Amino acid sequence: QVQLVESGGGLVQAGGSLRLSCAASGLVFSTYAMGWFRQAPGKEREFVAAVSWSGDSTFYADSVKGRFTISRDNAKKTMYLQMNSLKPEDTASYLCARSRSGSVYYPAGYDYWGQGTQVTVSS
Repeated sequence: QVQLVESGGGLVQAGGSLRLSCAASGLVFSTYAMGWFRQAPGKEREFVAAVSWSGDSTFYADSVKGRFTISRDNAKKTMYLQMNSLKPEDTASYLCARSRSGSVYYPAGYDYWGQGTQVTVSS
């Protein structure tokens, strides 16, 4: 059974930090790029960050660059998103996904998705 399970979301004040995790099972993890997206109610799914299969290359949306850090541990089949200096506009459900090919910036480039973990940032 293919599963991507996010955890680590919650309620935090503006300026605070959270660390999200994405645990993979039932699929090949170590040879695929992985990404984080977020989606707020009534809005389209938005790219947040991605990491190459090796972890050597990372990609960020301009809105999170310098505040968020993506990483992965292939031995644990887990990806992480360290989120610092959180802002109210970061409030959304955060989803992890496995990239299948092409650009990492668009949802169409991913084949497996998690259910999401809610991040709420209060002002």
